[in-house]
Amino acid sequence: MTPNHSDAQLRISEIFFSLQGETSRVGLPTVFVRLTGCPLRCTYCDTAYAFSGGQTMSIAEILSQVAGFGAAYVTVTGGEPLAQKNCIPLLQALCDAGYQVSLETGGAMDIGAVDGRVMRVVDIKTPASGEVDKNRWENLPLLNRHDEIKFVLCDESDYQWARQILEQHRLAEKCPVLFSPAHGTLNATQLAEWILRDRLPVRLQVQLHKLLWNNVPGH
Repeated sequence: MTPNHSDAQLRISEIFFSLQGETSRVGLPTVFVRLTGCPLRCTYCDTAYAFSGGQTMSIAEILSQVAGFGAAYVTVTGGEPLAQKNCIPLLQALCDAGYQVSLETGGAMDIGAVDGRVMRVVDIKTPASGEVDKNRWENLPLLNRHDEIKFVLCDESDYQWARQILEQHRLAEKCPVLFSPAHGTLNATQLAEWILRDRLPVRLQVQLHKLLWNNVPGH
């Protein structure tokens, strides 16, 4: 990280310590760095409070606050973190500091410049999200086994659409694929039964933090 990068500014909604609620790292103690702002407006969004507000912090200040939690894992999330150009040097700085870093991105922004040490968790937006037209399909060839793809599903139509995309792009050959029911919209047991019926090579993801803390901010 160059000195200029340490002074780079980002708008931060919150930094907090909790258990990872999603991805293959579910259950691990993790520091979350939530960046402010998002160009998408998904129907099921549960972090609308991060669309605006927050505070401006330098990368050096963010690193200092993250270090105070004494955790090995850091997740950079949003909002949409890649909407802020200084997210890229932040991710690099976190990796350089020795953390295992993951990035949660909505799939509408270019992931090509993200540090190769970062686990990129890329959403593919379904029709019921209201943002299916924003998917950046050019991201798919950039993914590797270190990354993960996530579908948030609202109904059976979303499931069938996601199944088609899974097969069309051979996604399970690129990286792990997660199917997650939209909280309060699609029953997780129903989704599990569809996955088993169709023998899909995907992982059912139920958001642990919502089961434990009912999606209270800061958890």
